Amino acid sequence: MFLSTFFFFLANACVKAVAHIPAMETVFFRCTVATVLCVIGLRRAKASLIGSNHTMLLLRGVFGTTALFFFFLTLQQMPLASAQTIQYLSPIFTATIAIFILSESVKPLQWIFYAIAFSGVLLIEQVDERISPLYMAFGVLSAFCSGVAYNLVRSLRGKEHPLTVVLHFQLVGAVVGTLSLALAWETPQGWDWVFLFLIGVFSQLGQIFLTNALQRERIAGVAIVNYTGLVYAVAIGWVVFGEAQGIMAVLGMLLVVCGVAMSVLYGRRQQQLDAIEATAA
Repeated sequence: MFLSTFFFFLANACVKAVAHIPAMETVFFRCTVATVLCVIGLRRAKASLIGSNHTMLLLRGVFGTTALFFFFLTLQQMPLASAQTIQYLSPIFTATIAIFILSESVKPLQWIFYAIAFSGVLLIEQVDERISPLYMAFGVLSAFCSGVAYNLVRSLRGKEHPLTVVLHFQLVGAVVGTLSLALAWETPQGWDWVFLFLIGVFSQLGQIFLTNALQRERIAGVAIVNYTGLVYAVAIGWVVFGEAQGIMAVLGMLLVVCGVAMSVLYGRRQQQLDAIEATAA
């Protein structure tokens, strides 16, 4: 998860660097490069390209692509750190949706922690004039779709090769991205080509490590590691993109991180206590 967070951040920074390119066009380049890398990896691993759980794989691709599109929009239209912070809401949606898909429980106190996290998002939107309610809503929608996608990944654990799961996500993004090119196209110039290629490479590396982490551990157990990316986002957003953050905006980010992190830690603690009680019984 540390490696996944690091590579995803590098990809996000590259997306920010080509903010003049339409979001869906960036999705196209990202997913096309990653698709090629997936096919090469699956060939070397002698694993199936098409898989066997076609409906679940397709749904994972649809929700993943939707989340990616809206996330790229927020990266382009708001400060890097703020966009990444809103995406940190995905563990809340992930855990909530897991109640219905994976039968994983959420403790009552965790809902209070979730409320703290959402209050941080609202604070960021209120104090930062660079963030509009529309793009804030897009960010929350992206986090929700990520939550659904993560649960689908977990449900495929042990049923599909991790790269097969990743491939279907990239394929859906590449196909939808190709169709979108007829509606909006901005010819990349100079370094744009390098950044677009690196988005695909870094995202692929991040996706591989993420998929392996989600299939090896409970969702809540790996979620907390994501928040190391906020340090990168604040620092690079300020130094490279000139996106200074006010005290109240930083406070909102900390509320989001603390709310979700406390929920994760509390959930893990309760799981340990439940396991001890079950053993004692």
